[in-house]
Amino acid sequence: MDSTIEGTPRYYGLCAIGGMLSAGTTHLAITPFDVLKVNMQVHPIKYYSISSCFTTILREQGPSALWRGWGGKFFGYGAQGGCRFGLYEYFKGLYSNIMGDCNRSVIYFVSSASAEVFANIALCPFEAVKVRVQAQPCFAKGLFDGFPKLYASEGTQGFYRGLIPLWGRNLPFSVVMFSTFEHSVDLLYRKVVKKRKEDCSITQQLGVTCLAGYAAGSVGSLISNPADNIVASLYNRKADSLMLAIRKIGLTNLFTRSLPIRILLVGPSITMQWLFYDTIKVIGGLPTSGEVVTDSGRNEVG
Repeated sequence: MDSTIEGTPRYYGLCAIGGMLSAGTTHLAITPFDVLKVNMQVHPIKYYSISSCFTTILREQGPSALWRGWGGKFFGYGAQGGCRFGLYEYFKGLYSNIMGDCNRSVIYFVSSASAEVFANIALCPFEAVKVRVQAQPCFAKGLFDGFPKLYASEGTQGFYRGLIPLWGRNLPFSVVMFSTFEHSVDLLYRKVVKKRKEDCSITQQLGVTCLAGYAAGSVGSLISNPADNIVASLYNRKADSLMLAIRKIGLTNLFTRSLPIRILLVGPSITMQWLFYDTIKVIGGLPTSGEVVTDSGRNEVG
């Protein structure tokens, strides 16, 4: 693996492509679970459990309903993933040069937050259409008819109605996810594998990526669940403002509504994203992701 290209435009380009492909494909694969989650958030009385939601949608709308919004998942989260991973690597290099290696956690925080701001601007229009398509079967069939219909009814504002709560959901998630991943990689190599990263096989390195990815996704889902409920409520016009959405959902429900299915979704999804992402990086001749603190205190950057 060629580490000499790190910090070059080719490096960041490969990271962006890897993030785009990994995020787009994994989110496409879990579309049926996302349909269940969104409907449980928007119609909590009708869909009071995962099983009731699944059987009711199958009975009333048929199996194809479980794939509603697949275009928004693939293209929207592909765009988000390209920005999230590619810009994270860019900002991590930028902030490392500015701040040095004195506090890696701060660099992980500000790098992931900076990347996520742009990632959500790219995602927001796709998410607006996707949530409508999934929770309102009569609204549109997918992206191609959903985009013009939403623009005709609400204009540009309709695409970015949920941007602030989307930032509220994904900024904490991204910060926690990347930081947890980086620290998990460091912990696994130093305390579990007990070998230098470069001395491990590609299979071992990807195994570490999977374990760190699952930890990152599970912790991140707990942090971001309240904002996820607010996003679903705003996009489906269950509330017209952030504060009204919070009051209508209720403080307890913000944290607990759809949490089991969100954990079921996010943990494996983020694991697969990191696995696909690092696999693409390896194929492109790049090292796997994550930093390991050496005995001298310096960081091996991947």
